[in-house]
Amino acid sequence: MAKSYFVATIGLSLLNAVNGDYVNPGKCSGVCVNTHDPSIIRRADGTYFRFSTGGGIAVHSAPDLVGPWEYKGAVLPDGTSIKLWDGKMDAWAPDVHLVGDTYYLYYSAVRAVAFDGHNLAAIGVATSTSMDIGTWKDLGTTGLQSNDSSEFNAIDPNLFVEDGRNYMIFGSYEEGLYQAAMEDPPTTVVPNSYAKLAYEPAGSHADEGANMFKYGDYNYLFYSNGVCCSFDKTKPAAGEEYKIKVCRSKAGVMDFRDADGKLCTEGGGTIVLGSHGDVYGPGGQGVYDDPTYGPILYYHYVNTTIGYADGQKQFGWNKLDFSSGWPVTTA
Repeated sequence: MAKSYFVATIGLSLLNAVNGDYVNPGKCSGVCVNTHDPSIIRRADGTYFRFSTGGGIAVHSAPDLVGPWEYKGAVLPDGTSIKLWDGKMDAWAPDVHLVGDTYYLYYSAVRAVAFDGHNLAAIGVATSTSMDIGTWKDLGTTGLQSNDSSEFNAIDPNLFVEDGRNYMIFGSYEEGLYQAAMEDPPTTVVPNSYAKLAYEPAGSHADEGANMFKYGDYNYLFYSNGVCCSFDKTKPAAGEEYKIKVCRSKAGVMDFRDADGKLCTEGGGTIVLGSHGDVYGPGGQGVYDDPTYGPILYYHYVNTTIGYADGQKQFGWNKLDFSSGWPVTTA
């Protein structure tokens, strides 16, 4: 009887999440705005670091995940060393990991006019042993690049380490989300090691910003789906704005499916977090196994009572409950 009640309860929790019964973001104090595509990591001394798109990869730090967050400077104050054309290059969507005793920060190097329909982009990497401002060394491209003839878009990097092997998860729109093997240390891609993880066949194929997270026997592929930006200029139709989805596969197996069993490469994907209340268009997410709070989902979102501009994106986070086998956001 107790077992039946437990199964029914976690099933209801998953159903509530799928139906849009979401909890609000956790507390945030200090600088919680202009946090597009955040990446979170905690240093051994307890200091939290938050990296985000803009200003040469903006860096904020805090004594706790809830803040108070304080601006510290930029990872790349002079911009990226990657040059794919004669014009200005921007650095987007940072992803930070500690491998051994070195912090690796991956970023998307794109043309400053990236939204003109071209896929000229590369995934770059910078390293530091402390994450302090002024200590980052830009190593340039990982060799993972795209152009107008590529089937993928080489942006939105995420390093995933499994059984001592390094992988880069990446992709945006086009033919979907991909995985590529990385060398050791993880600064260079292994040529011709690409594999597709997810694809949205409908519409503009709006999947991007993927993150892989291992929990128990499964690898969970979190990703953003929908329109990400410029909500103050053009607001998409209801339901077409950013939302966070997930598929899962047994560890070591490339068979990502959603909670209904639909393949992620065929448009599958279970919604983990969508618009609700004053929260609009959550996405640009990451998942982090926090020493204090356990697994957390962090992301940017629009607070509709503040404003819809990209520079007004807020930092959000929630704990994740995997007890049903699928991640559910909790307070």
